[in-house]
Amino acid sequence: MGEGLNFIRESFTNQEIEILNKYFTNTDKPVFGLINLPDVVKGALFARYSRSNKSLRRLFLDEFYTRTSDEEANSVSTAGMERASSLYDKMILDFGDDSVAQLGGAHIACEQVSNLLTKILEKGRLAAYLEQSTRYIYYNKKTNGQYNYVTPPEIKGSALESDYKAYMDSLFDTYTRILEELAPLLKKKYPKGEAQTDRAWEATIKAKACDIVRGLLPASTRSNLGIYANGQAFEYMLVKMYGSENAEVIQYADMILHELRKIIPAFLTRVDLENRGKLWSGYLKEIHSEMGKVANGLFAGETSRPSIGKTSNEVNLVDWDKDGLDKILQSILFEYSFRSESEIRKVIETLTEEEKLSIFRTYCGNRQNRRHKPGRALETIAYKFEILSDYGAFRDLQRHRMLTLQWQRLSPRNGYTVPSELDEWPHLKAFYENALRGVEKIYEKLNEAFGEEIAQYVIPFSYRVRYEICMNLREAAHFIELRSQKQGHISYRKVCIDMYDLIVHKAGHRFVEDYMRFVDRNFYDLSREDAENKKDINTYIKQ
Repeated sequence: MGEGLNFIRESFTNQEIEILNKYFTNTDKPVFGLINLPDVVKGALFARYSRSNKSLRRLFLDEFYTRTSDEEANSVSTAGMERASSLYDKMILDFGDDSVAQLGGAHIACEQVSNLLTKILEKGRLAAYLEQSTRYIYYNKKTNGQYNYVTPPEIKGSALESDYKAYMDSLFDTYTRILEELAPLLKKKYPKGEAQTDRAWEATIKAKACDIVRGLLPASTRSNLGIYANGQAFEYMLVKMYGSENAEVIQYADMILHELRKIIPAFLTRVDLENRGKLWSGYLKEIHSEMGKVANGLFAGETSRPSIGKTSNEVNLVDWDKDGLDKILQSILFEYSFRSESEIRKVIETLTEEEKLSIFRTYCGNRQNRRHKPGRALETIAYKFEILSDYGAFRDLQRHRMLTLQWQRLSPRNGYTVPSELDEWPHLKAFYENALRGVEKIYEKLNEAFGEEIAQYVIPFSYRVRYEICMNLREAAHFIELRSQKQGHISYRKVCIDMYDLIVHKAGHRFVEDYMRFVDRNFYDLSREDAENKKDINTYIKQ
C-alpha cells in the first residue's frame, strides 16, 4: 500500500508519536484519518491547514494539543477547543470564510414534528435526512388519549381548537377503521406463497395496507426525522426557519440551535446576531410577505376556482432544450479534446444523427445497473415539469435535493385522489371519501382565522399539491430510475413514469432510451413482496 510513491516521511519524537496515535490513524503515511477529536477541532485544524505550510499532524501538536496534569489520557484539553473556537470566530465573523463552516457537522434528531415541518427541514441540499415512513408504521394508536398529530401553537387555546381536533380525530378514526377491515381482506386476496415466510408475507400485506390508507393522514401527522449536516447547511436551515411566520417552525429552530451549540457551537455564531443571521432572516421574511402581496394583487380578480373532488395526478413537461443531443455532445467532446466550443459545434454540425447517437452511447457505456452513472456532460440540458400530485407522492419526491423543486401551499382546491384498490370494496371507499370531503369546512375556518400557512395542517395526504421540478438529464435519470422501481409507492412511480414518457415523446429526446435503461414501467399488486422475500433469503444465507 503506497509502495513506489516517493513521499517524505515526517519525523516525530517518540512522545509525539504516542500523542498522535490517539488522534490519527497513523503517523508515518501521507494519508490518515482523524479520530477521537470533536468536530469543532477537526474543522478548525483543516481551516488552519489552508493557511499554513505545516503538516496537519504538526499543526495539531504545535497549536491545538495541550496536555494538562489532570487531563485524561484519551482526551484533548480545553485549550484545543478554545483555540478552535477563536480561529472560527476570526475566519467566519471577521473574514466571512463560509467554507470553513463546512468542515464540521452534527447529527440531530427532530421528533414529533408535523409533516409540514419535515418538508422545511428537508429543503436544504447539503444535508442527509432519514424520515419516518408511512409505509411500515401504523398510525392507529393513541398516546395519552390522542392520535399522533400536531396541534399548532396558533390553534392551541383558540376558539377553533375543538373543531380542529374533532376533524383530526375523525381522519384517524377512519384511517383506523379502514385499516382494521383492510388487512384481513388483503390477506384473503393475497394468500401466503408456499416458499414465503410468515414475516415476509405479513410485512408485504402491511406495506400494501399502509399504502392504501396513508392518504387519510393529515399534514399535521407527527413524524421523526434524523439530520446530518455541516455547520454551513445548519446555519442556512436555521436562518430560513427564523424567517417563517409559523410558530412550530420557530420553536423547533430554537431547539435545534440550542442543541447544535452543544456540539458545533463555533459554526453557528452568526445565526442570532442582529447584523448577521437575524438580518438575513428578516430579509427572507420581507420577500415572502411582499411577494404574497404581489401575487394577491395580480390574481385578485380571479373568479374561477378548480372543482373540489376526486381527481387524478397530472404531469406536464413545460420546458426543455430543443437541441439537447447536440448540447450534450458539445460537453462530451469538450472534455475529451483540446478544441473550443465553437470548433466542436462546427464538427457536430457535420455528423449524421446515427453518428451523434453512437458518440452518446459510447459516453453512456454499458450500464449494468442504475448506480452506474456517466459523467457530468449530461448535466448540460434540463427539463422543467409542472406536477399536480397527491401530497403523499410529493412528500417522497421532495427529498431529492440536487434538483430544483418549488411547491405551493396545501389546500382543498386541487381535489384529491382515491386509491384504485378501494374500488373492490365500495363501503371502504365511501368511508375514505367522506372523511376527505370533511376538510373543506374546517380549512376555510382556519384560513379565515389564521391564514393559509396554518390552515395547511388539516389537509390529508390524498389532496393534490402543485409543484415544479427542474432537473438536468443526469439527475432526471437518477430520479426517475430510482423512484420508478417496483417497491415504490404507486402514486410517485406513476409520476416518474409519466416524466420519462414526456422526455422521450414530447421533448423528442429518444436518445435517452439508450441511457435510462432501468425505468420500471410495470405495475404491481404487491410492490414490497420481492424486497421482503429477499430480506428473509439474505438472513437465511447469513445464518
